[in-house]
Amino acid sequence: MNRYKKLLGNSVVIAIGNLGSKLITFLLVPFYTYTLTKVQFGTVDLLTTSVNMLLPIVTLSTFDAVFRFAMDKSGNKDVILTNGIIISLAGSAITALLVPVLAVMHVSMPIYIYFLLVSSAFVSLLLNFSRAIDQIKTYAFSGILGTVLIAIANIVLLWWFKTGVQGYIISMILSNSIVIIFLCCMIRIWKKVRFQYASTNLMKKMMFYSVPLIPNAFSWWVNSSADRYFILAFVGAGANGLYAVANKIPSLLNILNQVFFQSWQMSAVEEFDSEDASTFYSKTFNYFLSFQFIGAAGLLLMLKPLMKIIVSSSYYIAWEYIPFLLMAVIYSSLSGFLGTTYTAAKRTAGIFLTTLVGAISNILLGFIFVPWLGIQGASFAGFLSFAIVLGIRLIDTKRFMPVIIDKKNFILNHFIISIMIIVLFLSMNFVWEQVVELFLFSLIMVVNRNLFIEVWHSQKNKK
Repeated sequence: MNRYKKLLGNSVVIAIGNLGSKLITFLLVPFYTYTLTKVQFGTVDLLTTSVNMLLPIVTLSTFDAVFRFAMDKSGNKDVILTNGIIISLAGSAITALLVPVLAVMHVSMPIYIYFLLVSSAFVSLLLNFSRAIDQIKTYAFSGILGTVLIAIANIVLLWWFKTGVQGYIISMILSNSIVIIFLCCMIRIWKKVRFQYASTNLMKKMMFYSVPLIPNAFSWWVNSSADRYFILAFVGAGANGLYAVANKIPSLLNILNQVFFQSWQMSAVEEFDSEDASTFYSKTFNYFLSFQFIGAAGLLLMLKPLMKIIVSSSYYIAWEYIPFLLMAVIYSSLSGFLGTTYTAAKRTAGIFLTTLVGAISNILLGFIFVPWLGIQGASFAGFLSFAIVLGIRLIDTKRFMPVIIDKKNFILNHFIISIMIIVLFLSMNFVWEQVVELFLFSLIMVVNRNLFIEVWHSQKNKK
């Protein structure tokens, strides 16, 4: 199968699962804004963000190692899964010590946080394994299943029983638990896991690969989420609720990006040693770049009308923080694309070092901009720090996988998006504002027309 067709085909299957699940999540935003106060929404966002930070530490990023090693044609997938589970079980047992520590620190719901961490760890492990063994449909459906379960549990616990933050966390734990059972059944885990497969040598190799990803994941988390703590410290928990809502719109673009990345990781590994790998990577990168700007322009076009529909009036002002958050998503996604070249080459130390620079930049910029500009300063700091990571990775990856960027396209897209953002803040007549934004969106579609031509040719050849 043509590699572009395979990439597109995998993306479509994963998209069906992810878009269905994320659409449900997005539709729940109005529900959350009516059932949770700004402080509660901000607290939920901080808790889930903190769990995401701790997840790579608890698991030693084993889920990444399981995916990468299981993708190797010479690897015994059952042995890899078994050793991945052993590492995760050990990490979960050690993490139990975190519960009394959190209790002493007067952190609320330490038991719930622990079970959310452990259940999330095994969901990640099994999802990555199912993707590595090409069970893409199982991988995709599990996303829908998990989200539907969260939605049902949230409606019951938040609306009916009015359990607030605690109900939200319980919903996630229940969802994770049922998804784990589903994945175990689909991959027939009882036929694959044999503890006699335990191999100290293999576990060392897997950890040698995955351990550098822990500080990388932490640094990436700092780059993506530390702004929330700056807002909490300098502005307040209520402002964090606004920031959390503002992040929901850029998350729509991020959802599509994650769909692409989940299929691209497989293609990146498979094609890394091919003769024209650099051309393949470069071409795909530039198509991905075009998609980023088209997606961002589309969201900017719909931004104000969409916010009026999906959130209560007290949250509407959050639209002001979305443009720079969208730019942060563009840069983080392009940086993430280049990150796959490190994992395909098994150069995970390079990912960590480049991400660390971005994390340090984010912290420094957060200290500068958040006290000065408030919530807007947080979005601005995130945007700039991811831009720094992208620039460094474009230079660094030339050593082993040169990715050539279409500079003309890159500059034109930035110019048009910048004008769209300026128009939003000019306080024009709403109708004229939408006319101008629609014109600029049409212009960005023309600039990136090669993306549509490539997709058309791929589908035409497929027939």
